[in-house]
Amino acid sequence: MSSINALAEGIAAPGRPTGKGSIRIRQVAHRYGRGEDALTAVGPIDLDVPPGEFLVLVGASGCGKSTLLRLIAGFETATQGSIEVSGTAPAPGRTAGMVFQQPRLFPWKTVGGNVDLALKYAGVRRDQRAVRRGELLHRVGLGETAHRRIWEISGGQQQRVAIARALAAEHSLLLLDEPFAALDALTRERLQDDLRRVGTESGRTAVFVTHSADEAVFLGSRIVVLTKRPGRIALDLPVDLPRSGVDADELRAAPEFAALRREVGLAVKAAAT
Repeated sequence: MSSINALAEGIAAPGRPTGKGSIRIRQVAHRYGRGEDALTAVGPIDLDVPPGEFLVLVGASGCGKSTLLRLIAGFETATQGSIEVSGTAPAPGRTAGMVFQQPRLFPWKTVGGNVDLALKYAGVRRDQRAVRRGELLHRVGLGETAHRRIWEISGGQQQRVAIARALAAEHSLLLLDEPFAALDALTRERLQDDLRRVGTESGRTAVFVTHSADEAVFLGSRIVVLTKRPGRIALDLPVDLPRSGVDADELRAAPEFAALRREVGLAVKAAAT
């Protein structure tokens, strides 16, 4: 057993690509425009994601990562092929909770008010929202900030609110499109720690888009590297690192972590040429 795996009793076992939170992608490609001006952004791609997996999509700018995420969310319909989430076609707002690069919060509402609105749209009864709001804010480390205005909290805290809002609905799938890209390095690392913990605790399937090999290895239980446009799968790599029971700094310092980071980094560079 490797030194880092010895720090935890178990590794998340791969699940079957069926059931609640599963994603099934078959021969999916997506084009923008028509005729001679048509641009194929991604595909064709075949991919199965089992329930509970934390999948990270990584690649150079313009390789189709965000396009694929929007297709999974149901914000766009694939030009070719099919996508199923939990056995059905994706539908905007119903398939998954979504976290964007910018928090997209309502500045005239408090932190708690933003979460309450998400709970309202999720169908949570008014008399149950305060308890649920408290649980969500505590989960993302903002238990004492419900009364504060959005402009009174930092950018990192705002992104935590966005994550809490995405978790408000009982979706089995969480989609995150470079949510930490605009943050400073220290805040980004802290939120990576938090998201890794939240993902493990919630048990939800997650798909996370990033440019960073380091972020991909730290967060993912599986990493898919996409080629340059049109994005296709260049590498599909399981991450054999413990998901719990190990200190984050210790994990980042482990030789197994460094080896995976190097492998992903080299794959991204090769796929971009």
